[in-house]
Amino acid sequence: MDKQAAKKRISKLRDVINHHSYQYYVLDNPEVNDATWDSLKDELFELEQKYPDLIKPDSPTQRVSGKALDKFVKVEHQKRMLSLEDVFYYQELEAWQERIQKLVPSEKLDYFVELKIDGFAIALIYQDGVLIQGATRGDGQTGEDVTQNLRTINSIPLRLKINKKEIEIRGEVYMSQKAFEKVNRQRAKDNLPLYANPRNTAAGSIRQLDPKIAASRQLDFMAYDLVTDLGQKTHQEEHQILKSLGFKTTQDQFSPNLEGISKFRDKISRIRKKLPYQIDGIVVNVNKISIFNKLGVVGRAPRGAIAFKFSAKETTTIIEDIVIQIGRTGALTPVAHLKPVRLSGTLITRATLHNQDEIKRLDVRIGDTVIIQRAGDVIPDVVKVVKELRTGQEKKFIMPKVCPACGGKVVRPQGEVVYRCANLECGLIKRKEIIHFVSKKAFNIDGLGPQIINQLMDQGLISNPADLFSLSYGDLIPLERFAEKAANNLIKAIEQSKEIPLAKFIFALGIRHIGEETAIALAQYFGSLEKISKVSFNQLSQVEDIGQVVAKSIREWFNSKRNQVLINKLLKSGVVIEKVQIFEKKLTGLTFVLTGELNKLTREEAKTKIRMLGGDVSGSVSKQTSFIVAGQNPGSKYEKAKKLGVKIINEKELLAKI
Repeated sequence: MDKQAAKKRISKLRDVINHHSYQYYVLDNPEVNDATWDSLKDELFELEQKYPDLIKPDSPTQRVSGKALDKFVKVEHQKRMLSLEDVFYYQELEAWQERIQKLVPSEKLDYFVELKIDGFAIALIYQDGVLIQGATRGDGQTGEDVTQNLRTINSIPLRLKINKKEIEIRGEVYMSQKAFEKVNRQRAKDNLPLYANPRNTAAGSIRQLDPKIAASRQLDFMAYDLVTDLGQKTHQEEHQILKSLGFKTTQDQFSPNLEGISKFRDKISRIRKKLPYQIDGIVVNVNKISIFNKLGVVGRAPRGAIAFKFSAKETTTIIEDIVIQIGRTGALTPVAHLKPVRLSGTLITRATLHNQDEIKRLDVRIGDTVIIQRAGDVIPDVVKVVKELRTGQEKKFIMPKVCPACGGKVVRPQGEVVYRCANLECGLIKRKEIIHFVSKKAFNIDGLGPQIINQLMDQGLISNPADLFSLSYGDLIPLERFAEKAANNLIKAIEQSKEIPLAKFIFALGIRHIGEETAIALAQYFGSLEKISKVSFNQLSQVEDIGQVVAKSIREWFNSKRNQVLINKLLKSGVVIEKVQIFEKKLTGLTFVLTGELNKLTREEAKTKIRMLGGDVSGSVSKQTSFIVAGQNPGSKYEKAKKLGVKIINEKELLAKI
């Protein structure tokens, strides 16, 4: 067979093999037996070996073709990957609907529900129909490029059934129960520890540097989100398009109301154990995408979707002790030390009791037999005391009046449920502050873990985060576990961490209520540490998702002389905060209302850009509204704006302004 004939044969073989792969891995409906399928793949492989220049990256033979990597490369998500808020009871679902209905009072809400696969979220990018990148969720903004491992999953198409410049698909990588049992049988034969559960095994497999390991795990994939606009108006249409592109999707259903959602969940709950994969609930989406986008995002979760989970798994055990855990903000949290018990494949030895009020509500005592539950990967909760099993020897727990770490006074601020150590110089709090400061989402100082920090503090070498930047090789080399190489590596890592983005710097400071998302919002809104440290309470309240409690916390932190000294010391030690691009506040004093569907921007992108330029975004039209931005299919706000004489602009005019 000459090269021209081979080229035609290779093309036909690829089409036939891809068709049968789709029938087998996606539809679970094989049309040929394994021997026939294998012979077609063998023929394709031999032809491609004979003419290697005809090999294409989307060929079925290239699923396991990458070499082992040294490390994964970071990639920025084009659109933030969000997580979901959880509810467990119908009343909580009703409360969710009530909240979102208030934000869109004129809209009729209906829903699209699907199974919540207990897997590992990833994003796929296709260019001109060919898979070019697959990335993990990471922190939602930045993930890791795991393309070569994802290529080993047969239910992820290497080429789509459509040729468009760029398409992004999101979904869940998971391990079937059958594949999980097979892996553990082999590990038992090899005298290796067994894996705890399919979810963690799937996640670990995707983060293997050698794609051959990922391929051996027989992972699978379910698509749940079509990020690219292909004309879909509802989540239901989105799933139909995903199927037409060649992806597997879960069982799903349109539901006009909450009763339909509840019935779907009950039905799935009954067949849950018969499913070939693990699920932990259902996902409820507001079906109409325009309403979903209008509802926006709060923190890390979209308002228009929620995870309606099955009741958490429960078991009983005995509380052997209640111990106080002290956080970096001085919060005292009572933690139950339990008689070890297995729950959801994991050995549980501790459970949170949250605060003194919760202990009082449960009437929980040391020595009690309790019911604990675990939802997801979080620390278990004590949900009930089995009082019938009390012997009379149980002991009540009383919150300490002095800090167990430093002996300082313990206070309960007015309006709070949490007790706190009032001593700002508490050694344990300072240790926790430094551990937070060097963490991955803050200064990310490699090799500086809790044990090293404890050692440095015990030797009097550091007492606050700024002291880290004055450490020298000579300080470290006399210490235990610090050979020449380790000392040099740590000093180098500290030096490399000195240049840091503003958002990470703010997060590193450990201000109460300031998580990663709020730190990003502050950085993007104000642009510099100097401005953030001086802005008023009212100015802080203008930033999206920053309420009065958070604004008060920020203002109090920067007003503190102790904290001002810390920042000055950090800057004098050579810490350089990267500049944030801040635009001229040319929209200051103007209020915008958005209605209808935008083409170039998402609703959230438009709001962010307006706010970055100093403008305000409102959810309702009034005589004080400066402009209403009308996209396609505008709602009642458009009509109200016309009646009030508010100036109406289109998306093109908005883009000109921003």
